[in-house]
Amino acid sequence: MTLAAASGDAAKVFLEIGALALVLAILARVAGRFGFTAIPLYLLAGLAVGEGGVFPLDLSHQFIEVVAEIGVLLLLLALGLEYSAVELRHGLRTGAATGVFDAAVDFLPGFAAGLVLGWSTPAAVLLGGVTWVTSSGIASKVLTDLDRLANRETPVILNLLVFEDLAMAVFLPVASALVIGRGLDATAATIAVALATLVLIMVLALRFGARLSAFLNRGSDESLLLAVFGLTLVVGGLAQEVEVSAAIGAFFVGLALSGPVQQRAGALVGPLRDLFAAVFFVFFSFQIDPATLLHVLAPAVALAAVGIATKMATGWFAGRRAGIGSSGRRRAGATLAARGEFSIVIASLGVGLRDGRDLGAVAAAFVLLTALAGPIAARFADRERSRSDSRDPTEAVMGS
Repeated sequence: MTLAAASGDAAKVFLEIGALALVLAILARVAGRFGFTAIPLYLLAGLAVGEGGVFPLDLSHQFIEVVAEIGVLLLLLALGLEYSAVELRHGLRTGAATGVFDAAVDFLPGFAAGLVLGWSTPAAVLLGGVTWVTSSGIASKVLTDLDRLANRETPVILNLLVFEDLAMAVFLPVASALVIGRGLDATAATIAVALATLVLIMVLALRFGARLSAFLNRGSDESLLLAVFGLTLVVGGLAQEVEVSAAIGAFFVGLALSGPVQQRAGALVGPLRDLFAAVFFVFFSFQIDPATLLHVLAPAVALAAVGIATKMATGWFAGRRAGIGSSGRRRAGATLAARGEFSIVIASLGVGLRDGRDLGAVAAAFVLLTALAGPIAARFADRERSRSDSRDPTEAVMGS
């Protein structure tokens, strides 16, 4: 390629990415004007400019994908910065029953739907995983955008996200074994390595976080931002290497930081998180061809309705166990409703199955519908709280 050609390609990429960023800025302003998260608008924008969209862009998929994945890590890093080690320990000790309830209630609809559609057992198991796992990226963005990080239900939501990521360390190897017929010994070894890595990351974060925080706090804002960003990518990458969610690694990096450095890092990471996260949501729907969704729209809509209802039930169950009022339980369930990045990963495991194409289409439509409806439901749940506040002041205090 000649220098002139390379320069022309770069100019085209700059123009497309710059124009997209300006459109996202307008969408973010519109969302802010009406008081809801911009996620649904970002998803629709990605659908419009992606494969088969109205205004398809010839962007570098690899570049955008890497930026999008970093966006997820920064979302979970920022969430970890808002969460304390004491809260995590308490949540893991007391939230096991909620995690089991979440797995049972949210896995079964997808598994049953797969069997009803006549799919093989491995494909049905994968669809069950698709309907089970909440999108950590979308949930964390909703909590930030709607200013709910200090709400009483937020630790309950975070506990469930951590439990689901821990459960994925077991589910993904088992699902892979079902799909490819891997032996029991190899599957058990993969699970053991994944769980050992998770425990190691958790112990390091909880035991040595104070020393790390004191060391990082001595540097300038520039060095702190680079150090936290680098640590997030390194820990996330190591976790991903052993088939553990990179997002949970990023969460524990945020959790490890405490004291003054926690506040400094949060302020520095915030703008970077917003930029990369916007790219993540656009890329998420950018990959979906609207034409592939039409023939599976009916089952996907039905499954999305059931899936949102089961997550509402999970949020209600978890909130009640934590002594949270009904409005807080509604907000918890609505925040958990969106499925996302993990669900797509799970569906991709079934590409080689006889029902793999249908599984991918249903999963994509289901994820897109819940990712659109979840943030809107979360905003509506807050409106429901306002109505109940005017009727019952006692309930308002319990739910906040």
